[in-house]
Amino acid sequence: MDKIVSENFIYPKTNSFQNSIDIPKQYLEDYEEAIKVLSASPKASAALTRRLLQNILREEFNISEKSLAKEIEIFTNKTDIPSYLTDAVDAVRQVGNIAAHPSKDLSTGEIVPVEKGEAEWLIEVIEQLFDFVFIQPKKLEKRKQELNLKLDKLGKPQMK
Repeated sequence: MDKIVSENFIYPKTNSFQNSIDIPKQYLEDYEEAIKVLSASPKASAALTRRLLQNILREEFNISEKSLAKEIEIFTNKTDIPSYLTDAVDAVRQVGNIAAHPSKDLSTGEIVPVEKGEAEWLIEVIEQLFDFVFIQPKKLEKRKQELNLKLDKLGKPQMK
């Protein structure tokens, strides 16, 4: 009798972004939904993440083109974005496209699914984008304010 072999991949479970208070509600809704549907449908999670990326590029970076591919190209060519982020952002488009547009494996002819690990990676990319766009600037501003209060007490010029 043949044994049935099952392969399971184990990835770290993403719960929710820890600093969500700093993230606008319009983005949190899609982000949280992408996490909620992840285990039931990695494809749906990837599609939501792709949509979220496009909204952030349009609203926060004022990049609005006819296609997400062109928007990402403009984003990745910006000189003030860290390379770890620009390199990862195109993955959201690529995997999101697999979710949104059925693609066949060239050798087998089967529709290629979005794997759970791929969808989780996209959520991580969005979390990195959240950190860069919303979290770090607010942290820096708070720290500058605290330092400026101290400098003011010492009679020294404030930070710019």
